[in-house]
Amino acid sequence: MNSSTQPGDVVRRLVRVGERQGLDVASLLRRTGIPAAATRCEDVTLAQVAELTQELWILTGDELFGLGPPVPLGTFRLVMRSVIHVPDLEAALRRLAEAGQALPGMPRLRVSADGELAGIEIDAGELDDPDHLAAELLAALVHRVASWLTGRRVGLRELRLPWPAPPYAADYETVFGRHPAFGADRLALSFDRDLLSAPVIRDEEDLADFLGDQPHVWLATRDYGSSTADRVRGILEHGLRGHWPAPDELSARLNVSTQHLRRLLRAEHTSIGQIKEDLLRDAAIASLRRGDESVEELARRLGFSEASAFRRAFRRWTGHPPSAYRGVEPGA
Repeated sequence: MNSSTQPGDVVRRLVRVGERQGLDVASLLRRTGIPAAATRCEDVTLAQVAELTQELWILTGDELFGLGPPVPLGTFRLVMRSVIHVPDLEAALRRLAEAGQALPGMPRLRVSADGELAGIEIDAGELDDPDHLAAELLAALVHRVASWLTGRRVGLRELRLPWPAPPYAADYETVFGRHPAFGADRLALSFDRDLLSAPVIRDEEDLADFLGDQPHVWLATRDYGSSTADRVRGILEHGLRGHWPAPDELSARLNVSTQHLRRLLRAEHTSIGQIKEDLLRDAAIASLRRGDESVEELARRLGFSEASAFRRAFRRWTGHPPSAYRGVEPGA
């Protein structure tokens, strides 16, 4: 599995969810291409984990897989449409807390500020979650949403998890950027209080792309704004709406030479071309899930000379043909 994923054993824990719900797990694994005997993270790709997650969403009709009070499909989408129309992170987090009070199944959140720290406490008390999968996903999602809304890294000062350290405890630092305090009295995250005033920079168009990338946003880790690659990605994202900035335009925007920009990206094991391909892949997957344009129209919009070239690129990006993603829209 890609190293930027949820803590270890996530596939086996998702499989156990399916077993508890009485689903045909063998069929699920066949459809997602996951080996039934997969025991190592390296045996499974992030795309396969995402597909398995999507299947469980659809089959359970629940955004938390039936691991607590029902959270109907579409709940996250509804909440996010409210959250982006506020001025800053503090207001956005308070909107999330209000949703927890008003919507059925939504875990309750409490936002606090004390001294130099701000905190988010997630009430996991009603979850029937022996493997802590839903609780982990909720904590990761809240952290990612905060970073995505503000376009900047929300570095955690503290992560408290109310369960004993599992065998894969070291993985949490990769996911959250902070080794947790296990066996805590509650599920809580804290960060610098100054970040509460960070402006929300996203709009409806950004949100459509973000929602189209589910469940990757639950699974993958990216510290928005914390690296040169993230800053380049933020500029290149606008290329999906028309003009792709050339390397010299990118370097001018970042106040560095083009040569130095390339060196910085090499140090982060990426390149302008790779970031552009990642954006094209994500945009293609989002469109295919929505099902609102044909493969030919999508290929043309993304700048491919013909649909066959797009199909070859898509298989190279994902290992699957475009038809594998057609019409699959989690949370709809």
